[in-house]
Amino acid sequence: MQLPVNVFKQRMSAGEVQHGIFVAMVDPVAAEICAGAGFDWLMIDMEHAPNDLRSVLHQLQAMAASGVPVAVRPPQGDPVIIKRLLDIGVQTLVIPMVETAEQAAALVAAVRYPPRGVRGVGPSMARAAQWNRIAGYLNSADEQVALVCQVESIAGVAAAAAIAAVDGVDAVFVGPSDLAASMGHIGNPQNPDVQRAVNDAIAAVCATGTAAGVFAATVEGARTYAVAGATMIAVGTDIALFAESTSHLAAQLHHS
Repeated sequence: MQLPVNVFKQRMSAGEVQHGIFVAMVDPVAAEICAGAGFDWLMIDMEHAPNDLRSVLHQLQAMAASGVPVAVRPPQGDPVIIKRLLDIGVQTLVIPMVETAEQAAALVAAVRYPPRGVRGVGPSMARAAQWNRIAGYLNSADEQVALVCQVESIAGVAAAAAIAAVDGVDAVFVGPSDLAASMGHIGNPQNPDVQRAVNDAIAAVCATGTAAGVFAATVEGARTYAVAGATMIAVGTDIALFAESTSHLAAQLHHS
């Protein structure tokens, strides 16, 4: 057996624009439906959605047949959580609330095996290694892991270029909603000052040669961010799409 190539990481390195959505419904069937929709990537959320390690595993298994790259966002950059996610086969991690280059360097160490990092060694129990059926897994796993650091505060945006310059950081992803709250505009990520800060962060990251990502609330916003240089662009969440669609249908029936 061979270690799967991280196609998402390859495309990021090539500068290709990739659009995806956050998967937050905590359900394998919903995840499988999203995986077949035609997005370039998906991200299972553990920060705000009530996912745990087992629910993430079940969704990864449900999505596997589609071949779509799947990232996971843990609730925090804890090396133990990161280790467990890597062991169940996650190859791309999006770490929330990164605010310093030092924090980013620690995260790089968490996703790599010694001597380059501190990831615990247990391939015989790891789905990622196909339970030791992938020859040479320990020597090749590091290269297929993509680390995305999310900046979503005033401090994080200010340090975006320094974070992006850390060796081993594959992308820096800007979160407008938390940034808006940090700037005193909670609930209003479209505030001009917030959008200016988002675009400045994208430009700062791109200037280092590292891929920049961002959450866009609309398709139009996604296109605008792509022009600004972002290549990892989220265009919504499955749960929001479901909520909006069901509310729209009910409203149509009530007004028919």
